[in-house]
Order: sequence, then structure tokens, then C-alpha cells
Amino acid sequence: MSPLESKDHWTQQAYSASASFVPQLTSKIFAWLDPQAADIILDLGCGDGSLTAKLKACCASVVGYDASRNFIDAARDAHGALSNIAFDVQDCRYLENSPELEPEKYTKVFSNAALHWILTDPSTRQSVLRAACKALKPGGAFVFEMGGAGNVAEVHAALLAAIVHQGLSIETAREASPWFFPSEETMRVMLAQAGFEVEKSELEYRPTMLTAEREGGLEGWVRLMGARFLDALQSEKLKEAAVTEVGDVLKTVIGRDDGTMWLGYVRLRVLARKRQ
Repeated sequence: MSPLESKDHWTQQAYSASASFVPQLTSKIFAWLDPQAADIILDLGCGDGSLTAKLKACCASVVGYDASRNFIDAARDAHGALSNIAFDVQDCRYLENSPELEPEKYTKVFSNAALHWILTDPSTRQSVLRAACKALKPGGAFVFEMGGAGNVAEVHAALLAAIVHQGLSIETAREASPWFFPSEETMRVMLAQAGFEVEKSELEYRPTMLTAEREGGLEGWVRLMGARFLDALQSEKLKEAAVTEVGDVLKTVIGRDDGTMWLGYVRLRVLARKRQ
């Protein structure tokens, strides 16, 4: 779900092992989206297409964009046979000027657990939001959930420290962060500048249990979600040392008596409408 990078870390297998809970915890944002039979929906950062296919069961047609070719291939393999559904490789950072974006085609634009990747680059943040506005019919809804201010703070801090302990400066470590976790107010201001009126928004602290899969758990999460952090290091040995340090530091911070491990997810949800 991250922007197009030199290395595509995303695979359906790794995502299922480390973060299968993400598409499962969507009941509230789906209720806000309220898909109807006549809706034409654009899904930004669609990942492996599981949520996109769920949308298609409720609406007329849906298009899913993701920067990961691995994810798009998986989405096409699993859901491509459905009618009125399409998946395309698209770096949504540059969607505003893409010839594939048809102005005022969609009744709703949706995004789940993707915008904190897509909006990482400050130089393209407003362009992404303008693209969502451009895609919508007047009065159309932009409904999304993403990481908000304070999201996964414990692992974020541990990753920064681990990268520094492997020899990089704190400035370089911060620049390697792949995430943008805005406050509710910051997002409201950005949306207003892009042509939206926010109907409702919320910031929810939602501790979430990590998977117990063999290739998942905390280490699997760090390897996948923190891949860009780790890529700042020059050798596999340094990367492994950083992953091990994060696990050692957080074991007693996020572990519970029953052996489960929980990260402090903070979810930012927004329903905004394109101005008439």
C-alpha cells in the first residue's frame, strides 16, 4: 500500500502473515462509506483487493489503485473475474496528473490503511487530496481511515533508536520513516485546501493484537511495515540487528500475560464531501 519505490516489499503472503487484521477491522469506516447499489467507487491503495471486492458486492462498479505490482497481481488473480471491477498499478502520489484519472467519474473515493503511506512525501500531499477531489462528482464523498497522530508510537520510537544504534544519524533515521500520521485538525485543514468540506472525523486509540503467524508477529510486522526504515542500513547484518533490537526492546512493553503482543494503533477516520 505504500508509494511506488525502487523495491516492492509488498506481497500478499507477507501481508497476510503480519497484518491480516487490517482489512478485518473495517466495520466503522464501511458504515461511514455506506456503499449503495448505484455507487461508482475509487479505492486508493487497494492492496490485495480484498476490501475492493467487498465494496463491489455493494455497488455498481469499483476501481482499485495501488503502487505495488505484487499487490495488484494478487488482486487480479483473486478478484479479476468479478464483473465491473478493475485493478491498476498507480502511484497515487502523482494521480492528479495521471491520464487514467477521469474527472468527476466517481460518486465516492475510499481508502483504508493506505494514506499514511501515500501522503509521506510533503511535496505531493496536497496533490493527492486534490486528485481525490478531482475524481469525485460534485457532492461526492471521500471516506478514509489511516494512521493518525501517535499511531504505533512504541514501535516507531524503537525503530528510530535501532537505526541510530546501527550507525546512522537521527536525522537520517527520521528521513527513512515511511509514515505520515497527522492530527485530526491538520487533516481537516489539508482537506479544506483541496476542495472538501469535512462532515465528520475522529481519532481513535485502538490497541491491536499482532498476528501469531510463523512469519508474522512483531518481527514480521517490523520487516514489512518498517522495510523502508531497514533499507536505510547498508547490510543484511545491520538490518537483522535492528529487527532484533526492536523485538528485544518491545517484548515487555507490548507483551501481555497471555503471550499476545499488542501495538498502539491510532486510527484517523474522515468523511468529507467535494464542494458543490
